[in-house]
Amino acid sequence: MNIPRIHCKTCQHYYVTWDRHFPHGCTAYEIKSSLLPSNIVYKSSGKPCMQMTPKTFKNDVPRS
Repeated sequence: MNIPRIHCKTCQHYYVTWDRHFPHGCTAYEIKSSLLPSNIVYKSSGKPCMQMTPKTFKNDVPRS
């Protein structure tokens, strides 16, 4: 079984928690876990994360 790669750490919904047993969190799905939230979503629904929204940074300059 090949899980689709979604990099939670590049998503605006991802955050690091203070709980050392559940260090990964997602505000979109309101979950904290020891695994990346995208893996939890895939294991429970069988579908890749649909809430992935890339982070934006102030110094990102659009390329032309």
